Amino acid sequence: MEIKPKVAVVILNWNGLKYLSQFLHDVVQSTYPNLEIVVGDNASSDGSVNFLKAQFPTVTIIQNDANYGFTGGYNRVLEKVEADYYILLNSDIEVSPNWIEPVIELMETDDLIAAAAPKIKSYAQKDHFEHAGAAGGFIDHLGYPFCRGRIFYDVEEDRGQYNQSGEIFWASGAALFIKKKYWDLSGGFDEQFFAHMEEIDLCWRLKNMGYKIMYCAESEVFHVGGGTLDKENPFKTYLNFRNNLLLLKKNMPVYKSVPIISIRLWMDLLALFRFMNEGKRKDAWAISRAHQNFVRKLFSPADKKTKTKPAVKGQANLIGMFKSSIVKEFFIKKKKHFTDLDSRQFYR
Repeated sequence: MEIKPKVAVVILNWNGLKYLSQFLHDVVQSTYPNLEIVVGDNASSDGSVNFLKAQFPTVTIIQNDANYGFTGGYNRVLEKVEADYYILLNSDIEVSPNWIEPVIELMETDDLIAAAAPKIKSYAQKDHFEHAGAAGGFIDHLGYPFCRGRIFYDVEEDRGQYNQSGEIFWASGAALFIKKKYWDLSGGFDEQFFAHMEEIDLCWRLKNMGYKIMYCAESEVFHVGGGTLDKENPFKTYLNFRNNLLLLKKNMPVYKSVPIISIRLWMDLLALFRFMNEGKRKDAWAISRAHQNFVRKLFSPADKKTKTKPAVKGQANLIGMFKSSIVKEFFIKKKKHFTDLDSRQFYR
């Protein structure tokens, strides 16, 4: 009998007892034959570890000595996990029994495929996509990420319009499949991101090395979303704006990143004024702090772990990047759905 590649589903937990008790049972019931379930704990104080030991004796528990965030937590846990494939899975995701098989089968077809994502739908509204990933991630030339099935705040109903698997630009960290050898090659997550957009950075680094990121339509999961940081949280606003600038600085050549970052700083100021006008002063201040932190990082020596190798000329894989501005398409041209966009504006 053919031995399937070993897969480790790795859930990073921080005071997520509520979600572990709600969703972990379904993960344990996954039908993939060569599977290990791992929960990495970021020094929780809510009894999560004792619950796991009592209720899920077959689950491997790896405990960090502090809360290292999403990035540092996963980096430390995955150093201790041996498998051919890692699946980084949020604790607030509902899975079906055979959610793993289609993605692994797809990834096994091509050694250049480094990472992949399933279809990610909303747990609360199961006929709709979910904000964090939907039917695969894309990015525009100014560094604004969006998804097939979700552009900015507009989330589509799943009517089967994205039932074709294919290459994308980034795979959501909510349910990220990645070959261990490419996790190791890339150096894992950049810990200066802490949380949010770290998976886009990881995928962009892999794309710069010429590898592929895929979307698998045959697998779907359901995501609660906002389990750690609510979308209205100013700290999340800070991370999103700061980390988006870091993405550009790290993954674009200097001759491109400098003018684009300049444009983005002005566009961010417009968002700051909008928050002020809406009475969201904490969010406005979060953007200001994000800019201050980003500027400080420009003039501080880079840590070894935060450096990334530039793309070899002619090697970078730009499939999934939108040549135009998604801001212009969405807010000015009123193109609310991915299918409204001109497919000729994407790199192929």
